Amino acid sequence: MAEPSVVTLKGELTLETAVAHLGLTLPAGNVVLDFRSVTRVDSSALALLLAWLRRAKVRRSTVELRALPESLLALARLYGVDTLLPV
Repeated sequence: MAEPSVVTLKGELTLETAVAHLGLTLPAGNVVLDFRSVTRVDSSALALLLAWLRRAKVRRSTVELRALPESLLALARLYGVDTLLPV
């Protein structure tokens, strides 16, 4: 099995920056989204993450989330979508 491609996210994932990230094309195959260097999130980050997961599903890629910020998990629980996240 091929090693996963690691995509390291950095800085803020907020309303001000999410649009720029929306165009990010995830690699095909197994992908790890590493949130270790993300400094701040809001609900836009959750929407962005769900959009990436939908795209990956269409492409039949797998996504693993690494170092997901607790604040992002809390938002996912608040909106009732935490079960959609591959953590």
